[in-house]
Amino acid sequence: MSDIRFDGQVVIVTGAGGGLGRSHALEFARRGAKVVVNDLGGSVDGTGGSSAAADAVVAEITAAGGEAIADGASVTDDAGVANLVKRTMDKWGRIDVLIANAGILRDKSFSKMELADFEAVMSVHLMGTVKPLKAIWEIMKAQNYGRVVVTTSSTGLYGNFGQANYGAAKLALVGLMNTMKIEGGKNDIRFNAICPVAATRMTEALMPPQVLERLGPEHVTPGVVYLASKDGPNGAILTAGAGVFSIARIYETDGLYLPTATAEQVRDSWDKIGDPAGQEAYPAGHGQTQKLMRKLSGS
Repeated sequence: MSDIRFDGQVVIVTGAGGGLGRSHALEFARRGAKVVVNDLGGSVDGTGGSSAAADAVVAEITAAGGEAIADGASVTDDAGVANLVKRTMDKWGRIDVLIANAGILRDKSFSKMELADFEAVMSVHLMGTVKPLKAIWEIMKAQNYGRVVVTTSSTGLYGNFGQANYGAAKLALVGLMNTMKIEGGKNDIRFNAICPVAATRMTEALMPPQVLERLGPEHVTPGVVYLASKDGPNGAILTAGAGVFSIARIYETDGLYLPTATAEQVRDSWDKIGDPAGQEAYPAGHGQTQKLMRKLSGS
């Protein structure tokens, strides 16, 4: 089969000044894309800002013969996002791919977490994906083409102590994907999620050095490139780290019909309700409704 290429396509990568975003931006450029390197240049907790990181990635791309521009807008700033999209359209006239990678951490146990910490993380991860997406959605619809990859996390899928804010935001992105994969379908806009395990500024304090050495961002990027490609899937959650790739799915068991249920019957039937035999991963919410109707009809 032929190589995956992005010649003539324009790719926006948020949080692209370092770590995963930098790796993604460099690889898209290597494969022919024109790349917008967006990065506020702030610290891990979202404070501060500098254009140096984004400028450095652009310099790497142009030195290798690629095309790229730097953008220092915060993904939470409406005017900044609007300007990012305007600059991109003025320069290249289209936007084919959005890689929503920007993020911050403010880890604390829920008891010690201030509401401001929760709101800040939700703002960057969730609304910092929604705002660029909203700004380019009509462009992609008019083109009848678009690819969006959001960045979820095992914390969102499965939980992790001290990351209630981060987990809530990351699972919210899966909920966003599950609707947008449907709404974009008729215009060939495909929407996927990457769930990375990588050595970045956000994880360097969480893992021992010998583990971090094996978790370079470059091991995640091939999955992102495929998800964003012309023939990529729609609605997938791809987990990636250290060269290991897998698919995460949300399953629902076939369940049990209890026509006159009491709380005690639910308790006593718990194992049958949770029996994995016949479980399904529904393509949309109506799958659950159809299952309920089937149960009611006795089929």
